[in-house]
Amino acid sequence: MMDPVYRTIEANDWITILIFGSLLFVLLAKSLFYSRFLNFIILPFNNKYIFMYNKKERLFNWFQILLTIFQIINTSLFIFLFWQIFRGADGESSPFLYPIILTGFFLFIILKIALQLGNGFVFGSYRTISDLVFKKLSYLNYGGLILFIANILLTYIFVDNKSVALVAVFLFFIINLIGWITVIRNSQKLITNYFFYFILYLCTLEIAPLILMGSFLK
Repeated sequence: MMDPVYRTIEANDWITILIFGSLLFVLLAKSLFYSRFLNFIILPFNNKYIFMYNKKERLFNWFQILLTIFQIINTSLFIFLFWQIFRGADGESSPFLYPIILTGFFLFIILKIALQLGNGFVFGSYRTISDLVFKKLSYLNYGGLILFIANILLTYIFVDNKSVALVAVFLFFIINLIGWITVIRNSQKLITNYFFYFILYLCTLEIAPLILMGSFLK
């Protein structure tokens, strides 16, 4: 006679809804802006997307908005899963954690962009700052694709796998590092002429918000 084996099955229906719901934003962006999407998908390997679209419509266009929503949803979900894996927390014990992370990360992105553009407006460099924000946000949105794949793997295939989570963080970091290198390389003359302001911008609007966000998550 065989003894019954009890299995604990975690309810992840809401994660499934989030993952496939976020995918709709990418599919919509692809269907409405097909040629732009093809250029975007090779962004880390080819700067064609940046050169073609950084002077036209820049930040406030539907393609960028759709991908930013997709990225915010998946980055927040990855932070939630990462927190579960490395803190050993049960998802059911913190039912409101994801909405808190989502709201916090959304406000972080919006406030950061607003401060950067506001800084550019005040100091008469709005077009330059808008160009920088467009490039960085494009690479950040591309990183959202990596986290989307990581969320699928961590939810359905390699559940709670620390290696997968760390590899995803590494790839996300590399993609955004490529973005920063691209920004610096294409703005060498500007940075040289305004080196002090660049360092001030870097400390106040790039490093400081990340430290605050890290402290919040901690």
